[in-house]
Amino acid sequence: MNDNKDHNTEGPGQELSIELTEDIAEGIYSNLAIITHSHTEFVMDFVRIMPGTPKAKVKSRIILTPEHAKQLLKALQENITKFESLHGSIASRDMHFPLNFGGPKGEA
Repeated sequence: MNDNKDHNTEGPGQELSIELTEDIAEGIYSNLAIITHSHTEFVMDFVRIMPGTPKAKVKSRIILTPEHAKQLLKALQENITKFESLHGSIASRDMHFPLNFGGPKGEA
C-alpha cells in the first residue's frame, strides 16, 4: 500500500498494473470514518458531516480482511510519519458525539 502505480504483490518479478479511472481519481471527501469488525472482516464507512446538518450519509464503504486492515494501518503510520517529518506534528482532538461545528444552524 504505497504510492506506486505498479505494486509488487506476488513476489519478485510479478507486477500488478492498477488502473485509476478519472471518476475515481476525483476522490470523495470524508471527515469521519466509522470502523467496525467481525472475526472475518473490517468495515470502514467514510462519512461527510456538514455543519448545521443533523443527518450525514456514508459516502463510501471499504471492506477489508483483518490482514489487509493491519497492512493499511502500517501504511498509514508510515505515511503519517513521513508527513510529520516534513510538515510538523498533526494536531488531533478526541471527537465525541454529537459533533458540533459551531456557528448558526442551517435554515432553509
